[in-house]
Amino acid sequence: MTSEEIITRINDFLVEEFEVERSLISPAANLRETLQLDSLDYVDLVVVIESNFGIKIIPNDFATIFTFQDLYDYIIRKVGEKMAS
Repeated sequence: MTSEEIITRINDFLVEEFEVERSLISPAANLRETLQLDSLDYVDLVVVIESNFGIKIIPNDFATIFTFQDLYDYIIRKVGEKMAS
């Protein structure tokens, strides 16, 4: 799976799960503000990511994720680690 495929998949499930306009999703946009996330929504986001990519998310890792690009980079890295093992 390429980085572009991962990003497309992420954007697809964010649009569906969080009912956000695709046009609002950009690499530099603030993830929390754009998706209007509260603490319960973060749990939903983790579950959706884990089920879509078959990876395990460490909740504390989200402390370093502020933008969509941060999220993309994190998931791309985790998927790469999974494929390498």
